[in-house]
Amino acid sequence: MKTTKKILLPESEMPRQWYNIIADMPIKPLPMLHPATKEPLKPEEMEGLFAKELVEQEFSTERYIDIPEEVRTLFKIYRPSPLVRASGLEKALDTPAKIYFKNESVSPVGSHKLNSAIPQAYFNKIQGVKHITTETGAGQWGSAMSIACRHFGLDLQVFMVKISYEQKPYRKFVMNTYGADVVSSPSTLTQAGRALLAENPNTNGSLGAAISEAVEMAMTKPDTKYTLGSVLNHVILHQSIIGLEAERQMEMADDYPDIVIGCFGGGSNFCGISFPFLRHNLNSGKKTRFIAAEPASCPKLTRGRFEYDFGDQIGMTPLIPMFTLGHDFQPASIHAGGLRYHGAGAIVSELQREGLIEAMDIHQSETFRAGILFAQAEGIIPAPESTHAIAATIREALKAKEEGVEKVILFNLSGHGLIDMASYDKFLLGELSDFSVPDEDIAASIAKLDKLIK
Repeated sequence: MKTTKKILLPESEMPRQWYNIIADMPIKPLPMLHPATKEPLKPEEMEGLFAKELVEQEFSTERYIDIPEEVRTLFKIYRPSPLVRASGLEKALDTPAKIYFKNESVSPVGSHKLNSAIPQAYFNKIQGVKHITTETGAGQWGSAMSIACRHFGLDLQVFMVKISYEQKPYRKFVMNTYGADVVSSPSTLTQAGRALLAENPNTNGSLGAAISEAVEMAMTKPDTKYTLGSVLNHVILHQSIIGLEAERQMEMADDYPDIVIGCFGGGSNFCGISFPFLRHNLNSGKKTRFIAAEPASCPKLTRGRFEYDFGDQIGMTPLIPMFTLGHDFQPASIHAGGLRYHGAGAIVSELQREGLIEAMDIHQSETFRAGILFAQAEGIIPAPESTHAIAATIREALKAKEEGVEKVILFNLSGHGLIDMASYDKFLLGELSDFSVPDEDIAASIAKLDKLIK
């Protein structure tokens, strides 16, 4: 392991505003549709589910939105996060590429998810909400909401995807420690969960199913709102603090990225690191490439289709214009539970349609090899989700070596893997498999969407 160089931004320079890329997009995202009327969704139609201020952010076209001072004060516990020159990884790859990573694993819950959990809990608190429901895949978002809700005195019910609930028990213990109630999804607590279990008692669950349960509970339980950890515009807005800090840190390093990479589930960390740099492509003629690294077993950007689709499995959410595999698509039981989501958010989907970002799908075995190499070179064991970004970075660094050119690569280390060691153990024992989705399965799942807006 070679000594790495950390670039630390003074606390006084932590961003005071979030960046909203919609203001700079040449073609704006299509509107979400009301699931019953199929008409463009109105802000007031979301206020039964989300805090009013979050709904305003969801529909905002303002370029910058102020970060409340109480939120900034809590951010200062772990932000600004370090930007690190990955000299150890560069040496291991013998590449002329310069590799940097933004280390979001330094947050109290070990991932970037707290960047949106804190403001979402705050805006619910000041509105007088008492109870929150949410879902979680691998547990990072649930952990983040658990500690944020505890700080603001909110009760939290978490629906955790069954396969991750079983694979990652320590995530559940973390959420319980912070005071959240966590159940395996599908559960018997909701009508949606009971219906899914009746249809398939042995289901491994999905993020779409867990969202259905959390949304249903928020809609039927008094004084309760729902929070979401990815996909929607207001979540992407909150995560822009990652890239805004990285932009200033790259200036301090006297460098600028040729390539920006993030793992991709619904879009929160990829958009967070990418969008502040993408605005310079849109406004200043920069030519940076932006790569979303997704699992080959859940390839919505690389093999999905752009359609209106539900954000949940049962069909309770608004219809979102997205690259999707179909809302009832059942991804394989990979260990990157946070990436097992059927669709992409509206903003990133529109950028993909316009060719302003790229996507690559990567098999599980390649990601774990990348994670182990990174751990040995840099000393940090990355989350299985983050290993997708590392694998994509390694591909690009080796390509630079083959071409004999120097590239500057920036990726987001979205979280550490210290609660995911069982998955590393399975990989080292040769017990993990790669999953490829047959074309006919994707086609059959997507074909069901033709009836949604007819």
